Amino acid sequence: MRSRRCTTWLALLGGAWCAVAAGQQAAEPTTKRTSWGDPDLTGYYTNKYEYGTPLERPTGFEGRRLEDIKPEEIAQLAAKRQDDALERAPFFGGDPLGRIGNSAEFRDIYEVTKGSRAWLLTDPPDGKTPAVLPEARARLAEAASRRGTFGPGPFNAPEDFTLWERCITRGLPGSMLPGGYGNSYQIVQSPGFVAIRYEMVHDTRIIPLDRGGHLPSNMTFDMGDARGHWEGDTLVVETTNFRQRSAYLGANAATLRLTERFRRTSPTTVEWSVTVDDPSTWAAPWTFSMPLTQNDAEAVELYECHEGNHAIFNVLGAARATEHHADTR
Repeated sequence: MRSRRCTTWLALLGGAWCAVAAGQQAAEPTTKRTSWGDPDLTGYYTNKYEYGTPLERPTGFEGRRLEDIKPEEIAQLAAKRQDDALERAPFFGGDPLGRIGNSAEFRDIYEVTKGSRAWLLTDPPDGKTPAVLPEARARLAEAASRRGTFGPGPFNAPEDFTLWERCITRGLPGSMLPGGYGNSYQIVQSPGFVAIRYEMVHDTRIIPLDRGGHLPSNMTFDMGDARGHWEGDTLVVETTNFRQRSAYLGANAATLRLTERFRRTSPTTVEWSVTVDDPSTWAAPWTFSMPLTQNDAEAVELYECHEGNHAIFNVLGAARATEHHADTR
């Protein structure tokens, strides 16, 4: 009996040695598991390398898909984005949709050359967002007019500023988009829940897993009401119940649904994508995606947005002073 066991083990070891020698050893899975068996996404991440990557396919790439773009082309694009950002210092658009400007010394632009995408939109295949419905054009135009840095006014009250400028929130998916600084994220998991903590404005989303339907429609939130579940190794998060003041790009909060997917693609990378679905704003749903790179050196720090922040007070004070000066001339 002992002899037969030895023979069997020798045969198995010999077979394994042959497989290794032939380069046929099975690859180790990239998805780690938590102690309760869910795919493990925990850690600190950054997406600052995609700072400045345009949402839509840029001019000069007509007829080409993301997968057609060669690595050397992406490197050239990333280098140009960094040069453009430096040239426009000290103020420059914060995220891929140009929402805020910040002083150069606070920015993460200096690592834009590590960007991995020519553009972010993955669907539709032409790299362009679907047409805006006629009834939504005025709403989106009004929302777009409020996306500058303290502009263009009027400056009569705090409500005239964006939620970001007021240190309330960047909303969703705005909080997941790279800005000029503060692009760190922490994912924490426990049985039945996933939490995402954001360096910028220090928001935290708590996502229940497999907990049934959404809250009643009259219960709305700036970050929406999220519900998650696992599809294989992919975390799928569906979010509804937005407030109109924070609805993405001015979408209709009552009909907006965002579907995010988090999938580990390597031991240090999670691919994050979001599908924007609002049948009262766009002619069809659309999806964009970017990598989150694990970097424990980028631990989320407390972002004290309010403490010592006199920006809105000063802007409102300057507006009143300007009016007073005009009245006394």
